[in-house]
Amino acid sequence: MIIIIMFMNIVRRRYEIERVKNAMPWAYICGRRKTGKTFFVKNFLEFDEYFFVRRDGTVFDKESREISYQTFFELFKEMLGKKRIVIDEFHRLPEKFFEFLHSQGVKGNLTVISSTLWLSKKLLRKGSPLLGLFSLVIFGLIDERDILRSLKIKEKKELVEAATYLREPILLPRYKGPLKKFISSFLAQNKLAIREIIGEIFEEEEKRLSDVYEAIMRAVAGGKNISTEISSYLFSKTLIPKDNPGFIQRYLDTLVKIGILEKLEVWNKNKFRYFHVSPLFDLHFYLDEKYGYMENDLPERFIESVVNKKLPFHIEQFFRNLLSKMCGMKKVIIEEPEIDIALCEFKKIKLVAEVKWKGNVSRNEIKRIEEKFEKFKNCRKILIVPEVDVLEKEPKEIEIWDVKRVLKEIKK
Repeated sequence: MIIIIMFMNIVRRRYEIERVKNAMPWAYICGRRKTGKTFFVKNFLEFDEYFFVRRDGTVFDKESREISYQTFFELFKEMLGKKRIVIDEFHRLPEKFFEFLHSQGVKGNLTVISSTLWLSKKLLRKGSPLLGLFSLVIFGLIDERDILRSLKIKEKKELVEAATYLREPILLPRYKGPLKKFISSFLAQNKLAIREIIGEIFEEEEKRLSDVYEAIMRAVAGGKNISTEISSYLFSKTLIPKDNPGFIQRYLDTLVKIGILEKLEVWNKNKFRYFHVSPLFDLHFYLDEKYGYMENDLPERFIESVVNKKLPFHIEQFFRNLLSKMCGMKKVIIEEPEIDIALCEFKKIKLVAEVKWKGNVSRNEIKRIEEKFEKFKNCRKILIVPEVDVLEKEPKEIEIWDVKRVLKEIKK
C-alpha cells in the first residue's frame, strides 16, 4: 500500500498501486514534479535494479554510484529480461536507446519514470520507436477517496476543504489548519517554488513552446476555458501566428495527457471546457493573471480573500471527481440549466448534483434547486452540504449528502 505520512495522518494511495500493477510488465509512469513518483516506485514497487539518469547523460545506480551511459547500456542489455529494472528520468536517455528497446520488444519487467511533456508526446505519437511498448500511467494528485479516508480532522467542513487542497502532495507535510489561512500563507511564501515546479514540467521543451503551455494554463485559470477563448488569448499575446483553435489543440491535448488539465464535454453541444486538475496551480495562475502576484507582494489577507472566492468552485470540482469515481460514470458539463455536477452513462444523464458549501441554504434556494432538477427524469439527484442542519427545509425527491453521508458512502 502507498502511504504518505503527514503528522498523524497516513494517506494510503490504494488506486495508484493497482494502476501500476495493471500496467506491467512495461510501465511508463509520467506526471509533473512533486507528485511522489520516485518515492512511490522506490518504496512500494518490487525491483532489482534502479537507475537515475542525470541531465548530462551520466547515470546513478541503486547504490548511488555514478557510471557512464555506455556502462549503463551494457548493464541494461545484460539485465533486460532477467531482472526487474527501474529507470528514473528516462527521457534523458539518447534516441539510440529507444531504438534498442524497439528492437528488443517487451520482455522482462521494466518501469520508467518521466516528468516532462516531451516523452509523453514521443511515446504517443505515430511512428515513435516506443509506441506500443509501454502502458502509460499518469501519476497525479491523491485520489479523493484516499485523502478523505485518511485525514485525521474532526471538524467535517474543514476535513473536506483540507482534502480538496491536500490531494496535492507538496502541501501534505506542511499542513496546519485552518485550511484557508494555510493555503494563503503557502502561496505567499512559496510562489517562486511553485513557479519552479511548473517550469520543470517543460524543461525539455523549447522556450517558445514552454511559453505557449504556460499561457494556456494562465488563460484557463483566468476563466478562459473553451478552445476559442484560449486561442484568442494566445494570439493577443503574439504566442501563436493566428487566432485558430485548431492550432492550439495539440497543446491542449498534451496538457490533458500529462495530467495538468482536465477536459470535460459540454452536454449536447459540440465543445469542451478545460480546467486545472490542481487547485493549487489554479490559484497560482489566477492570482498572477488577475493581480500580478509573481511581481507584487500581495498581503496574505488579500490572498485569503481570493482563496475564499475560488473555494466553492474547487469544492464542486472535488465532489464531481469523487462522485464520478464512486459511480463509475463520465463527467460532463450542463450549461442550460447550469448544473454543478452532471454524470452520464451510455449517452444519458444519470446523476445530477448541486453543491451548497455554506452555513445556511434558504427555502428559496432549495426551491430553485427542486425546479432545476425537475427537468431531469429517471435521474439520481443529490444536494451536497457540509451538514444537514444548514438546510431551512428538506428538498423533495433529492438525496441529501452531508460530510457524514459522504464518508459512509466511501466506506461501502
